Amino acid sequence: MKFLAKALALVLLAAMPSGLAQAQEAFTPAQRDALRAIIVETLRSQPELVLEALQALERRQEEEQRATAKRMLVEKRRDLFEDAGDPSVGNPQARTVLVEFFDYRCPYCKQMDQPLKALLSADPDLRIVRKDLPVLGPASVVAARAALASRAQNKYAPFHDAMMGFRGSLDEAAVFRIAGEVGLDVARLRRDMEAPEIAQRLQKNASLAQALQINGTPAFAIGDTLVPGAVDLATMRSLIAEARAKR
Repeated sequence: MKFLAKALALVLLAAMPSGLAQAQEAFTPAQRDALRAIIVETLRSQPELVLEALQALERRQEEEQRATAKRMLVEKRRDLFEDAGDPSVGNPQARTVLVEFFDYRCPYCKQMDQPLKALLSADPDLRIVRKDLPVLGPASVVAARAALASRAQNKYAPFHDAMMGFRGSLDEAAVFRIAGEVGLDVARLRRDMEAPEIAQRLQKNASLAQALQINGTPAFAIGDTLVPGAVDLATMRSLIAEARAKR
């Protein structure tokens, strides 16, 4: 049984980054051969032992990720919730701030657009900060750059709404066609998109997402809670109420 525990440890180590190298150093060649035989036999006769061990490892990793995210929400609070360079909607003086990481080409982000608008219309003490996180390819980067650059022409709100409401493939041509339809000077927009501060804004958003271990869109931050993925309106209202109760 003691040797079986070592065998299971080998499986777990192999599942971790650099774990296989650690496992190989922990045993002699003869022991590794014996362990392979034990692992094969264990998988054949008691596969649930390995499954349970891997599930425990997965749970531990998820707990560590949540703890890291909570810590980073505190450490990065100013950059997340109080960066004046971010586009935002709602009450500028609101005490409750919801941060949204999104991609204009993400269907789940588009799915969240109307619920977020419903939250704003019903809640006078809410502000939503928008952080572009273009993760779905070059066209997403073009859309994010264009949206941020549209602020120079005071057209961000209608441009954002039009792109979020667009159904179909939001490629580069569609981005600039929509820009013209909402009244933007497209030639100027193209020039403004190349401003260094646009690239810096996107890089800052990407760095924040990495620190929070955000791997996709949408993702939300409210209070000390990180919410990966789309959620329903009731859940979002509950998260906002919870954040207020903790103030």
